Amino acid sequence: MKLINRTTQCFLLATIFSLSLLSAVALAGPPLICHSFEIDGANSLPWISHDWNLSGSENYDTSKLASDTIAILDSSNVTLVHMETLRRATLYARKDPAAAKELFNTLTAAAKSVPSSGPPALYYFDIGYLAESYKQWLDQDSNPARGIDGYALVKQALQLRGADPQMEFAAALITLAAPASEHEQHVRKAIAGGKSDPLLARNLSSHFLGGQTTAEILSKPTTNEPHP
Repeated sequence: MKLINRTTQCFLLATIFSLSLLSAVALAGPPLICHSFEIDGANSLPWISHDWNLSGSENYDTSKLASDTIAILDSSNVTLVHMETLRRATLYARKDPAAAKELFNTLTAAAKSVPSSGPPALYYFDIGYLAESYKQWLDQDSNPARGIDGYALVKQALQLRGADPQMEFAAALITLAAPASEHEQHVRKAIAGGKSDPLLARNLSSHFLGGQTTAEILSKPTTNEPHP
């Protein structure tokens, strides 16, 4: 029964999520969680499952989640590596609320401790992306990032980073239920960037659980509801 629950959990959540937030992506599931990102073998948090979710047989010590995640993020400036690492971190964090809080607080503290010139783009991105991931997957009553506008932080990251189609891809996923004008701009830049970024191109052509490619899902009309 446990195996059945794990296998069907994403689809059940997808139904609820699509009704309340993501009607254009029925059966695709929370977009930052229920779909793994291709990172071409780059270092990330340990993962033994062949599916999007934890297999249930992991023995990862979540007391190390914050330190391990920060070390991986600090070692790479590739946005997709940050996206997949924070996706895995969120899945582990759901099992350990204390680890979830420590990770978010550590990321926030790291951003405040950099030189006065301001944190680099990926600091803003990581906090914002984790906040949006937590919003989609954690119990909101115990969500340490509750009330944080992660998308606003990702937009700040884009302003600092400049042209980064992978970060535009992340913003497009976050804004699937946001006003169309914002979402479509991110989609357009991500798809254009995929023409010269093979890793991004593979992620855009990969399939969500509903059978459509990521690019097809992103290109559908949004709900035109304000971003929460």
